[in-house]
Amino acid sequence: MKFSILTIFSVFATGIFISSCSSTNEKKEVKDAPLDSVVVFTLKKEQVNKQLIFPAELIPLEKAEIYAKVSGYINELKVDIGDKVEKGQVLAILDAPEIISNYAQANSDAQSVRSKYQTSLDAYKRILNASKVNGTIAAGELERVKNQMMSDSSSYEAAKSKLNANGQLKDYLTIRSPFGGIITQRNADAGTLVSASNAKPLLVVENVSALRLRIPVPEAYTAAIPDTTIINFSVDAQPGKTFTAELSRKSGAINLVNRTETWEFIYQNKDSKLKSGMYANATIKLGREDLSFLVPTSAVTANQERKFVIRLKDGLAEWIDVKSGISQKDKMEILGSLNEGDILLVRATDEIKPETKLIPKPQNK
Repeated sequence: MKFSILTIFSVFATGIFISSCSSTNEKKEVKDAPLDSVVVFTLKKEQVNKQLIFPAELIPLEKAEIYAKVSGYINELKVDIGDKVEKGQVLAILDAPEIISNYAQANSDAQSVRSKYQTSLDAYKRILNASKVNGTIAAGELERVKNQMMSDSSSYEAAKSKLNANGQLKDYLTIRSPFGGIITQRNADAGTLVSASNAKPLLVVENVSALRLRIPVPEAYTAAIPDTTIINFSVDAQPGKTFTAELSRKSGAINLVNRTETWEFIYQNKDSKLKSGMYANATIKLGREDLSFLVPTSAVTANQERKFVIRLKDGLAEWIDVKSGISQKDKMEILGSLNEGDILLVRATDEIKPETKLIPKPQNK
């Protein structure tokens, strides 16, 4: 009986010892587990330069849609599409008998009122001269004649204003070109009734002696500076040829629809080689005035909430929010709370959580 009890106790003690040793070994293994090693690089500032190709559009230097100011029938249309016109050249003549009649009536009324005014003016001058001799003209009579002259003068001025207004309407019957250019649209023929309420313009005149090359530049590049004010561009209609345009102006605001700023370049279209409305591909070399941080594209990662890089500080991982700028080849410009000399992971991933202990491994160059 004694032997059995001792045997059981011995087996139980041995089991406890083995279990204790096993637990100690597991803890030791966990404690001694090696830390992850990551490839890192030292952050430094570099010059940012990149050549980009943007889609662009050519539009005329000036464009006017010609509508009729007054209602009338087209009596004569003197131009057609493709015709070159000079500033002030007659494009069309309208026929509106009521406007001509009103002008004639206003002219007749002005002449009648003018005659009446001249008569009263002469009478006033004679009476005024006569009144210089004491007792010749009564003061009341002089005042009456003067008032009549002033009334006729006011009527004459009103008649002249009415005549000028009707004259303006009459002048609207002759439609002239606002500038030199080319007729690109004609939407009416002789005999057509036209007015200011027409859905389409009577004619469209475009000045294509120079063309505006408009480029929508994405927001990320709007703070960059072109290395020159002269850029090259090409059009599909003339493959293999390169044209140049000079920077004219920038819109100074971001389009809220597509988040771009419009940059405008002027192309001198001397031989009319290019047409307005053409699409173009413009090449712009952009750069920063100051040095910027450039990192490998793999160093920047993002999740649903943020875009960030991972900085290694005192052996611990730290997420730093950044914004991307100009990208070039396998590098990307970043903007954020970073300093030269910071140690960043070459390959960032959101699987590496903040405060994770890491062993840095310098990047092979």
